[in-house]
Amino acid sequence: MNLPSTFDPLRAQAMARETLAIEASAVSALAQRLDDRFSEAVALVLRSRGRVVVTGMGKSGHVGRKIAATLASTGTPSMFVHPAEASHGDLGMITSDDVVLGISNSGESEELTAILPLIKRMGVPLLAMTGRAQSSLARHADVVLDTAVDKEACPHNLAPTASTTAQLAMGDALAVALLDARGFRADDFARSHPGGALGRKLLTHVADVMRSGDDLPRTAPDAGLMDLMREISAKGLGMSAIVDADNRVLGVFTDGDLRRLIERTGSGTDLRSLTARDVMHPHPRTIGADALAVEAADLMEAHRVTSVLVVDGTGRLVGALNSNDLMRAKVI
Repeated sequence: MNLPSTFDPLRAQAMARETLAIEASAVSALAQRLDDRFSEAVALVLRSRGRVVVTGMGKSGHVGRKIAATLASTGTPSMFVHPAEASHGDLGMITSDDVVLGISNSGESEELTAILPLIKRMGVPLLAMTGRAQSSLARHADVVLDTAVDKEACPHNLAPTASTTAQLAMGDALAVALLDARGFRADDFARSHPGGALGRKLLTHVADVMRSGDDLPRTAPDAGLMDLMREISAKGLGMSAIVDADNRVLGVFTDGDLRRLIERTGSGTDLRSLTARDVMHPHPRTIGADALAVEAADLMEAHRVTSVLVVDGTGRLVGALNSNDLMRAKVI
């Protein structure tokens, strides 16, 4: 497909820079205007026993869906209700325990203003996000968050651009202030995102991915080197723990240790006379089963090893894992 004759690559870049500058200025102006009304908005949500029900039409509605998703994932139960659908039954989704967040730059969206009296009649607190302080939405609201912008980034000053960016930024500011007030932590966030990378890192423990039982390579200290090598080959971890009669870890021997042993002793040495105690690496790196799997990954990376032994509080062997186990669990 041919490009239109009006396309100018340099002008496209200039328009992009101007758009970003206008929207950055709009967000910066929000920060300068922020006042006690923002704190009142946060307090209004914190006092609520229900959810934040976000509503808005058009582009404001699209922004509202994102704000609802951000609130929900950061510890504030939230949902989006389309204002036009609210007039046809979805208003029943809103309860007196909720807070309604209405979003409209003009504050006069017909579908939104139509349900405002009904929301107030239900006794539901109304938080407004609007660019016009004297609009219908603002007049009905208990708290108004000012998201006015000097101009849109659209060269015709028509398409919602800077105004929707301001709404989105204000929504993020509200979500962050709420998560801080609630003491929302990284592990709380992970529980809302169990399928994501962060969820796997913060919810997967060593016990979830380690080898144990009959899959665990272990050898007695007086076992011969050949027996040690057979154990390593049979269990497929590239290593074996050396344990005493009480299953306490004495050392470890790896494929790499074998290569270094051969290089050090030379081909003329009879390795069959050596025992596991003779060749093991004492004081190996270990980790607890209740540690996060990502901590095991960090331990391996810090000490440039590919496997680690898992021990209990008394130093007894309970498991082992290597980097392949962590990759299969998508921790690394």
